[in-house]
Amino acid sequence: MDKSLFITGADGLLGSNSVRELLAQGYSVRALIQPGRKVKSLEGLPIEKVEGDLLDETKLRNAMKGCRYVIHGAACTAMWPDNNPVVRKVNIEGTRCLLNACKENGVERLVYIGTANSFGAGSIDQPGNESKPYTAAKYKNDYMASKYEAHQLVLDYVKKGLNAVIVNPTFMLGAYDSAPSSGAMILAVVNQQVPGYSPGGKNYICVKDAAKGVVNAIEKGRTGECYILGNENLNFKDAFAKMANVAGVKAPGFAIPKWVLLLYGGMGSTVARITGKAPKVSYTIARISCDEFYYSSLKAVKELDLPQTPIENGIREALDWFKENGYLKN
Repeated sequence: MDKSLFITGADGLLGSNSVRELLAQGYSVRALIQPGRKVKSLEGLPIEKVEGDLLDETKLRNAMKGCRYVIHGAACTAMWPDNNPVVRKVNIEGTRCLLNACKENGVERLVYIGTANSFGAGSIDQPGNESKPYTAAKYKNDYMASKYEAHQLVLDYVKKGLNAVIVNPTFMLGAYDSAPSSGAMILAVVNQQVPGYSPGGKNYICVKDAAKGVVNAIEKGRTGECYILGNENLNFKDAFAKMANVAGVKAPGFAIPKWVLLLYGGMGSTVARITGKAPKVSYTIARISCDEFYYSSLKAVKELDLPQTPIENGIREALDWFKENGYLKN
């Protein structure tokens, strides 16, 4: 049986883990790689790599030719500055180019990797789900807005006949985080660079579980449906405590007041606008860290057989990978 698949964003945290899950499930993988980009997280894997750009529809169409399935995970994830034309171009127009290429190649199933933030969050007692409307517009951030618009674009193409499913991961933890992306939080806790915890919280998932959800969506997802890929809802105090416990370091024990965080973020944004250098914490990031982003993954667990591995496993695997690759000395 032909299980040929084309994937974008293959060298990212979720992409690297998804490629490994694809190979484990017997898929043959062709990965789109940006020209000149180093792909350490994919070294040694039996996959075909093709160089190309999301915004070059002709090359994109040729690159995926002959593949039955497509996973689109590439995106520009920059949160600074809030208004960023590059982010919008890559995430929206790049997705449009890919959708057109899928239609022209007669792709049998597309799995689009969105974000849980495209749905409204909730409290720990009543977490958000796939039926909750988008609420992140209040942050006026182009990354969040562009991912939501791309999400809607995929649904529009489904109405035009494209067989597509959307998966919406929450905050992922695990190995092959070469940027690092979400793992930067773990590194900060381990290196004792987190002075305290903010009032907010979010949903966490082991990236291996999220990758299984992505791959399972190829055959198990329903056309036009969305699936939040998450697991455990934790406030930042409890999340940092888990990270510190796994790493064997002291957990941040100081509750940072909301007004202090917002002031710090505001100062960071002001300095960044003057210097042109991205801040460690912008005003938008400060606002987000004070809010709750709790979600339910019941639908994905039921329909995609999404695993629910304790997030301590993801933290441990991230730490092991960071140590092996020189991100941590001790």
